[in-house]
Amino acid sequence: MDTTMSITNGSRIQVTEFILLGFPGIHEWQHWLSLPLTLFYLLALGANILILITIHHEPTLHQPMYQFLSVLAIVDIGLSTTIIPKILAIFWLDAKSISLPECFTQIYAIHVFITMESGIFLCMAVDRYVAICYPLQYPSVVTEAFVIKAITSVVLRNCLLTIPVPVLASQRHYCSRNEIEHCLCSNLGVTSLACDDITINRFYQLALAWVMVGGDMCLVFASYALILRSVLSLNSAEATSKALSTCSSHLILILFFYTAIVVVSVTHLAGRKIPLIPVLLNVLHNVIPPALNPMVYALRTQELRVGFKKVIGLSVDISRK
Repeated sequence: MDTTMSITNGSRIQVTEFILLGFPGIHEWQHWLSLPLTLFYLLALGANILILITIHHEPTLHQPMYQFLSVLAIVDIGLSTTIIPKILAIFWLDAKSISLPECFTQIYAIHVFITMESGIFLCMAVDRYVAICYPLQYPSVVTEAFVIKAITSVVLRNCLLTIPVPVLASQRHYCSRNEIEHCLCSNLGVTSLACDDITINRFYQLALAWVMVGGDMCLVFASYALILRSVLSLNSAEATSKALSTCSSHLILILFFYTAIVVVSVTHLAGRKIPLIPVLLNVLHNVIPPALNPMVYALRTQELRVGFKKVIGLSVDISRK
């Protein structure tokens, strides 16, 4: 009997591990993709850690907007670390096997971090909405207590509502196939190997995407629509330019994040004809944002650039001593 199979108490053969084959159709040379993925990972780690150090070190950045950015940086580090090390192990060490508990844990972590990113984008959109549309009330509305409550709510919502995803996946019976044409344990990719009905898995995945992420997306774009209407009503061109500049970095990342989700969802419909495309886009959607987010903020936010210079200058001084 194959070592990846076991017999349960009910005399049913059960898979004990999955095999992640990598990118479908390009197994022979997919290891060449390890270089850009490594660079993305190092960039995500370095840039997000720098953001955390800068915001912690610089008192002028102890504001709600940058506190939300700190949480986003932690989420980005978690998301990239959940995914890239295992992909690199597949490419470099041919470590394609992954146990069922590890696979279900990765499914849970990916769902938590992606929905967390969506939730933090919503918090940042609300923060900018109050700051621009109700500037006089902003200090009394967006307080430290508000930030703590918002972040706690997002964490609890995402950690609790995503629990059924791996739980439902673990309840399925995997009796024969255990090879996944992917670099990571995606929920639908894993459950498609099950020998029993997965209707409930597909339904909950769809409901989670539309209700949680879709709800966040609608609220985010509604917030920016109200911001845009308020900004365009300003009589001062300078005030309009300043308001748009404040929101531009957020809007760039938000548009990229939600557009990528929609594109990944749509390409899954064509996955049977060209399976490489949805798998590649799925990996890139989980890898590029953690590296892109800090770069956009560094380029678009003057206060953060000043903080970077102070932190880097302090590090240089310490190293000289």
